[in-house]
Amino acid sequence: MAGIISNIMKLYLTIFALFVSIGAMAQTENATRLRNYNNDNGIAIKDFDPVSYFKGKAAKGTEDFAYTHKGLTYYFVNNENLEEFKKSPAKYEPAYGGWDAYSMAVDGQRVKVDPSTYKIINGKVYLFYNFNGKNHLRAWNTDEKKNKEKADKLWVQKMR
Repeated sequence: MAGIISNIMKLYLTIFALFVSIGAMAQTENATRLRNYNNDNGIAIKDFDPVSYFKGKAAKGTEDFAYTHKGLTYYFVNNENLEEFKKSPAKYEPAYGGWDAYSMAVDGQRVKVDPSTYKIINGKVYLFYNFNGKNHLRAWNTDEKKNKEKADKLWVQKMR
């Protein structure tokens, strides 16, 4: 009888562990889905080096200096930037998953960006749509405080 109870407990523990791992995978997939690949090949922010924004100029990295973080591969212009990112990835990840900050403020939509159109606000990089004569950075700047408050609120809702 003790052997049967032991086997039943093992079965329950195995099933429990399976459900926990499935839940963790679903959370990881959701977090990755909300981030902007900007490419079909899983390279974040269209090959742009996220550290370069903080050095004054957006620059494309190379696969020679690649690093995968949270399911996205980031490219860097040099090993120095790569190592800097590794120390503090959250500092360098673009706001709103790399989606257009202005569209996030308007209606919470995830809209592609031109990674060379950006702004750093309080130590965080914000990326913007800039195609076909529509520069969302200009629209953002008309009332940055209000736009940031709205985008922050809508992004939190998207993350649920």
